[in-house]
Amino acid sequence: MTDLLLSNVHLATMDNGYGLLHDAALAIKDGRIAWIGARHDAPPAAHEHDCGGAWLTPGLIDCHTHIVHGGNRSDEWEARLNGATYEDIARQGGGIMATVRATRALDIDALVAASLPRVKALLAEGVTTLEIKSGYGLALDAEERMLRAARRIGELLPVRVVTTFLGAHALPPEFAGRPDDYITDVCDVMLPALAAQGLVDAVDAFCERIGFTNAQTARVFDKAGVLGLPVKLHAEQLSDQGGAALVARHGGLSADHLEHLSEEGIAAMARAGTVAVLLPGAYYYLRETVMPPIAALRAAGVPMAVATDCNPGTSPLTSLLLALNMACTLWRLTPQEALLGVTAHAARALGLQDEIGTLTVGKRADLALWNIARPADLAYAMGFNPCQAVIHGGVLRTID
Repeated sequence: MTDLLLSNVHLATMDNGYGLLHDAALAIKDGRIAWIGARHDAPPAAHEHDCGGAWLTPGLIDCHTHIVHGGNRSDEWEARLNGATYEDIARQGGGIMATVRATRALDIDALVAASLPRVKALLAEGVTTLEIKSGYGLALDAEERMLRAARRIGELLPVRVVTTFLGAHALPPEFAGRPDDYITDVCDVMLPALAAQGLVDAVDAFCERIGFTNAQTARVFDKAGVLGLPVKLHAEQLSDQGGAALVARHGGLSADHLEHLSEEGIAAMARAGTVAVLLPGAYYYLRETVMPPIAALRAAGVPMAVATDCNPGTSPLTSLLLALNMACTLWRLTPQEALLGVTAHAARALGLQDEIGTLTVGKRADLALWNIARPADLAYAMGFNPCQAVIHGGVLRTID
């Protein structure tokens, strides 16, 4: 006897493309998918939910966010519209450092309170797994508060939270002119202490002209390796710093942004199995003109994930469905590629491909139910949310 049967439903298993199954059913037991097949063959269940011919997909995965932070940067957005560049603002003490100041001023409770509305907006669109980065603290106590706030969000809401330590995000003012000393602090103080507290699932860095060099980033990755933590990287967003090849050499989970990705970087990612995480919200918001090399990534067989990059400065986006539409409209991903990008490939970008991302017997029952005619509809509409219900760990929750 299974616990819950979802019947009268069409499935997009996201296994080998859409993986369509019509007039199907899916059974759940002990929070995991126990059976998938034709509706007339369904096993008995303690409870049955008639889905009314809706579509069922894996729960959506937002695999790159900075959703825990204080303040906003609407003033910088206005300045960019008046001609300032992102790099101009950063070099004048704005950008990431403006959010650092706002975030350092908040305790854990205040960080959680500020972040919950943003997270709830994503969950209403079928998101069941959410990556949350630190990186707006840039000191041990502030980074710890961010990571603890992220963990608490996963306790308060029906979402799996994956935490990423992004201490190497920007150079804090107390280390002005001493980036190598700051990287030493990241490697020798912050990262070991936070990892020892169980607050770090992965390690990230910002390898860029206004961030950290390839060599400095490599030091962070080497330390992560010693601690047994997987790595990922903000790479090739504003210029080609060889970051994609660097993270691939370290067996990285993902390289993210990638507007200036080179052929060498693509080849290295393909060899390592490193996922390309595409962030169309930042591209749109910064009015960039250089697109990630989608066709070359596709030709090389590099898996492409899609995420919101929710952050206050360059992508204040709390709709993963809109990110799907942007990825298709701006960059010509197919709807199937986009949906894979927030399910199977996003799971791989978090190292969770054995747990979530496809409708597969044995995987965790994190699912989303949609009132749509076909799976491509999830990337088709702008500003429309067809999510009917979310199943998180086998527990069904309808969307009001």
